[in-house]
Amino acid sequence: MWILLAIVVVVAIFGITIYNRLVALRQAVNQAWGDIDVQLKQRYDLIPNLVETVKGYASHERETLEAVTQARQQAIDASSLQDQQQAENLLTGALRQLFAVAEAYPDLKANQNFLELQRELSDVENKIAAARRFFNNSVAELNTAVEQFPAVLFAAPLGFSKKEYFEVDVDDRAKVEAAPDVSF
Repeated sequence: MWILLAIVVVVAIFGITIYNRLVALRQAVNQAWGDIDVQLKQRYDLIPNLVETVKGYASHERETLEAVTQARQQAIDASSLQDQQQAENLLTGALRQLFAVAEAYPDLKANQNFLELQRELSDVENKIAAARRFFNNSVAELNTAVEQFPAVLFAAPLGFSKKEYFEVDVDDRAKVEAAPDVSF
């Protein structure tokens, strides 16, 4: 009887330990996503100012400016991680196109407001990249813990599952990395 009780207590303690570790890892993933979300919101706040600055110098580049504005709105409206990834990839491509247009306007390139916005956006992009790496690392830790034995026995029944990484899709990678087309 005592041996059976001891086994039950050991299994319970073991289960509690695994559960607590999985909860901590899930919270780390949620916190990492929150960090990305904060950086993305800063990015979204900078984009309208950047677009308005470019409008003053390149008003006939309406298509590019509208593409940036539309991509920003899609990114804001994204509801799932996959939708967010696709929207962010489109937004990155649209911003690259905007900066390519800006290269053709020497007065714009010299404008202090534009330079400051470009510097701020570059800083935010670097922070987003760092937050993505942290998020993906947290996801990797959680996914590993969920799949490892003996946690795999407890994970699914306790509501833990693998999470998706936040990265550029293979189909979108070519769009993001391609040189933008600029024509006048």
